[in-house]
This record gives sequence, structure tokens and C-alpha cells, in this order.
Amino acid sequence: VQLQASGGGLVQPGGSLRLSCASSDHTFSMYIIAWFRQAPGKEREFVARIDRYGTIYYSDSLKGRFTISRDNTKQTAYLQMNSLKPEDTAVYYCAAQWPGIGSYDHWGQGTQVTVSS
Repeated sequence: VQLQASGGGLVQPGGSLRLSCASSDHTFSMYIIAWFRQAPGKEREFVARIDRYGTIYYSDSLKGRFTISRDNTKQTAYLQMNSLKPEDTAVYYCAAQWPGIGSYDHWGQGTQVTVSS
């Protein structure tokens, strides 16, 4: 499955952004979709994931500010980010995992989120 992440940009602290992860693959609805992020000089960090049933997991540190969702009719997953902080600045990636495989084998190209005044 091919993924296309979009929606990043420059936002002031306290602002919001919604990232999108779109696919043209008709099997999109079957995949577990996750968001990761990587800040400069840091390791990639798990943000959230959602499976085909709508079961969601969040990074404990981000729970409450970020919301993951998906619309399988549009073959798109979303990451709503509120109350953004400068430390949320990173490249955000969406990834897909086929259930039972145990690894994210499909990655989008990343979208830059910069939180700065």
C-alpha cells in the first residue's frame, strides 16, 4: 500500500494542525495505520495507531492532545494535533502494518510540522 502524508506546516504554540495520510489502495481499510515522528537529532517516536476496527493506542506522552482517526471510505487516516508545543516540531510519518505481520512495512514520505512563534 502506498501512503501520502500531508497537512504539515508552520503553526504557533497552542495552535492546531490536522495531518492526513491518504492511499489509493483498496486494501487500505485492512491495515493498521500509525503515525510516527522524528525530531532533528532524535530517534523516531511512536505517536498513535488505529486498526481496522477503530481500536486506538496513543503514546502516553501525547494522549489528550493528539487524536488519530480514519475514514476508510476515503482511504485516509488523520492525526488531529491540538495545543501544539515547540517540542512537537518534527517530521511526521504515517505507516501501515498488515495485521499479524508485526512490523510497519509501508511508509509515507513524511510531512514537516514546525511549532514556533
